[in-house]
Amino acid sequence: MARIRRVAFQMDHVSSINIAGDSTFAMALEAQARGYELFHYTPDRLTMRDGRIFAAVEPMRVQDVKGDHYSLGERERVDLSTMDVIHLRQDPPFHMGYITSTHLLERIHPQTLVVNDPAWVRNSPEKIFVTQFADLMPATLISRDVEEIGRFRQEMGDIILKPLYGNGGAGVFHSARDDRNFTSLLEMFEQVYRGEPYIAQAYLPAVRKGDKRILLVDGEPVGAINRVPAETDSRSNMHVGGRAEPVELTRRDREICDRIGPALRERGFLFVGIDVIGDYMTEINVTSPTGIREVKKFGGADVASLLWDAIEAKRA
Repeated sequence: MARIRRVAFQMDHVSSINIAGDSTFAMALEAQARGYELFHYTPDRLTMRDGRIFAAVEPMRVQDVKGDHYSLGERERVDLSTMDVIHLRQDPPFHMGYITSTHLLERIHPQTLVVNDPAWVRNSPEKIFVTQFADLMPATLISRDVEEIGRFRQEMGDIILKPLYGNGGAGVFHSARDDRNFTSLLEMFEQVYRGEPYIAQAYLPAVRKGDKRILLVDGEPVGAINRVPAETDSRSNMHVGGRAEPVELTRRDREICDRIGPALRERGFLFVGIDVIGDYMTEINVTSPTGIREVKKFGGADVASLLWDAIEAKRA
């Protein structure tokens, strides 16, 4: 077995995270408990020189103490191929900077195991990859054509309109058939998301009972939480006030996971979070899915430990 010693996290700065619900922090805690050396860097520090990939990294220690959750050592420039594992964990939005980082990390993967596989992260935007399983989804339109979106709303009635490359519930709108702000909403999208299509989906009333986040490790479901939207909001994301609660996987949930599992494994997606409302999957999150700490909080699996078991198996 190839022993893991050095683990780097490409992430938003560790000082900015909320450790109570941060999955990257959970991964770091487990890696440290296994005796790995941890290193931290932000995406802006990536550099390619003569085909080699470097970053200015800092040795990192973590502890589960709010307000005192990390310490960083002296920054040094290192060849990232000297790392055994790199976690690609900065938050979306998925823009050209994100895409460029996948091109650079692809140069050292899989000799250095990048989680998730950077080429497939680049080629599987979360709201597009899911459309490969159209029969598991609500009716979905990807377009920035105003007439197409208008026809879709007339056909569906209530719809959800959101940016194609957003995250965390930002820019997600519920628009009813008789919404008189609909034209203004599309005008705003045209100004904010220049050149990009949007995604519209049939509104699922079941969201009032929750939007289930199911976590999969190497294509297998290992835990789930339900995220219930606030009474005044149609979004269930915890970033915008959704309430987490424990939940069991249904037969339909397992059918969905069985369908997508092979595709996840083929693409080297070791850690994925899918969103399920009622009987329908709405997203496959492959960039920096969350939910690890919430699953464990409610008595579910230690997903961080299961993930590291899978990583160690890949390095064997």
